[in-house]
Amino acid sequence: MTENGVYVYAIIPAGAVLPAEAVGVGNPPAALRLVDEGRVTAVVSDAPPQLRARRRDLMAHQEVLLRLAEAGPVLPMRFGAIAPDERSVRAQLAGSQAEHLATLSHLDGGVEINLKALPAQDALAAVVAQENNVRRLREAVRRRPGYEANVRLGEAISTALSRRAAEAGKKVLHKLTPLARETAAGPEVHGCALNVSFLVDRSESDTFRDTVQRFADTHRDHVELRLAGPLPCYSFVSSRPLRAQAAGG
Repeated sequence: MTENGVYVYAIIPAGAVLPAEAVGVGNPPAALRLVDEGRVTAVVSDAPPQLRARRRDLMAHQEVLLRLAEAGPVLPMRFGAIAPDERSVRAQLAGSQAEHLATLSHLDGGVEINLKALPAQDALAAVVAQENNVRRLREAVRRRPGYEANVRLGEAISTALSRRAAEAGKKVLHKLTPLARETAAGPEVHGCALNVSFLVDRSESDTFRDTVQRFADTHRDHVELRLAGPLPCYSFVSSRPLRAQAAGG
């Protein structure tokens, strides 16, 4: 048993190799190693003392996962997963081997891409031109300026921007869903009309991005689309790969 436990990054198929020069969390960065059990392998390192969610370590964790994903399917662990020792890692791998293999097969060749839809920036002119209620309230403010009239106008603009973004979000979701193996709704984000992740074939990721860009270009008065990815496939792992304790509470 290492002094601070074993930090677990991911589960990969047995026989895979570590990316050249990849290093883990900690300062100095910890050396990565493999813990094999049957047909699956855990990627681990010694856990650093007093691990916290510092940017340096968050980025190191993500970089390991992305480098691993370039070579094959990866079941990612969330940042800060620590097991007591390698024996417990092997025991948990053995107990859930069939589930891990099924998930690795499902993720093979895929990447996660996240899409967020937000109200369009700099769309006031379009809102005034296309929204009767906003146009009516704006004219009322011009005729009789006042605090309450301005508040009503501001609320109407905000409501229209949010509604237009939500409508566009539904349309883009309908267009993109057939291009993905699977979709997963993300948590609600303040001011965000849509937050969804897509499991996309790596070979089709450019086509997926191009489709998003074309939609964004033709709906720029309604919605701002933000893409992130490729990302570790957290959203498409149905359960935690290892029941390891979380560090850095």
